[in-house]
Amino acid sequence: MDNVNLHIKKGEIYAFIGHNGAGKTTTLKACCGLLGFEEGEIYIDGTSIKTDPIGCKQKLAYIPDNPDLYAFMTGVQYLHFVGDIYKVESGIRQEKIRRYADLFELTESLAMPIGAYSHGMKQKLALIAALMHEPKLMIMDEPFVGLDPKAAHTVKQIMRELCDKGAAIFFSTHVLEVAEKLCDKVAIIKDGKVVLEGTMDEVTGDKSLESVFLSTAEEE
Repeated sequence: MDNVNLHIKKGEIYAFIGHNGAGKTTTLKACCGLLGFEEGEIYIDGTSIKTDPIGCKQKLAYIPDNPDLYAFMTGVQYLHFVGDIYKVESGIRQEKIRRYADLFELTESLAMPIGAYSHGMKQKLALIAALMHEPKLMIMDEPFVGLDPKAAHTVKQIMRELCDKGAAIFFSTHVLEVAEKLCDKVAIIKDGKVVLEGTMDEVTGDKSLESVFLSTAEEE
């Protein structure tokens, strides 16, 4: 990575786009404390990911592009496991499980072992788990991959709802039309370096996000 400098503020949905291998996933994992880095610093709500990784992880949620869940657990067991880790009070936990499982039409599948879930079902379960402790920052890597149109619409609604409550969302995506309509800010990364960053209007002007992205991708 080459001097990546980003500031995701509360209330913002921030898109991170770039070609395959540009450095999106590396950046997201560094923000979560999953990858170390030698220079620079990353702060989550004022807390350093280097010096207090546990404190940071208590404030954020991370959803990878391919959630690696415990196949031997049932869906509801996994959600309670996550709730235990984050010390979510029982009543709040039950309400969140009930609400989000209904929204994602996963309620009837919660008793099934996760090993029997499709990719889309695992993605939905990971999303529910991420919402259990009301994170201040949600980091997502290609969150719409594998989701059916209805579930993708639900995710977009939840993202805006979280930000309206003061949370922040930082996510990578290749679905540029969704990013353009949904996001407050966007950064384009190329070969490990942010080449364009700002509000959606500042970045796109009178062009589409797709045309801006393609033009930056073609520049030497």
